[in-house]
Amino acid sequence: MQLSSKKILITAGPTREPIDPVRYISNFSTGKMGIALAEECARRGASVTLVKGPTQVTPTSANIKVIDVSSAAEMYGACAQYFSESDVIIFAAAVADYTPKYPASGKIKKKDDDFMLELVKTKDIAYDLGKVKRPGQVSVGFALETDNEMANALSKLEKKNLDLIVLNSLQDAGAGFQHNTNKVTILDKSGNVVKFELKSKSEVAVDILDQIQKLS
Repeated sequence: MQLSSKKILITAGPTREPIDPVRYISNFSTGKMGIALAEECARRGASVTLVKGPTQVTPTSANIKVIDVSSAAEMYGACAQYFSESDVIIFAAAVADYTPKYPASGKIKKKDDDFMLELVKTKDIAYDLGKVKRPGQVSVGFALETDNEMANALSKLEKKNLDLIVLNSLQDAGAGFQHNTNKVTILDKSGNVVKFELKSKSEVAVDILDQIQKLS
């Protein structure tokens, strides 16, 4: 699959799930990996839509359409809007698994020694959209793991109807969030496993897209 003239949808960065008007639940994602992928896709001539959570990093290419979102629900809505028209979808964002059930309308004041926050699951964007994936579409997911890395990645690959999954392990120095580097293993549905050494995220983006281009 050549990426030139293809429509590519990429998610990047964290989401923020509001607790009250001044607090939220989030994670340490910087969005650098997803943005590096968007930049490389644009360099290869693709039409890129980047759905980006709150980050301090922004793409530099004028050929990337950026949709800024905050919450998991907003990211889901944007992805659902562009999913059907996309040839390749890369789910690189670190989407919150849970969100507060009842966000407060005003700032929560410190009172009791204990504070209980009720959470509910967010929609699994890759899983939900994987159910309506059409023939010919290619979808790629990410798995950031701390243990049972291969088994967890393979489970996500199958469950979410992905064509490739990019595995990061937090056991590897320089990989994962808040780094300019990454160390990945790419798995496909045929059981092929390709391991890469620690590289800059822009170099990792090249490796990932090379693997996507090998798909028919």
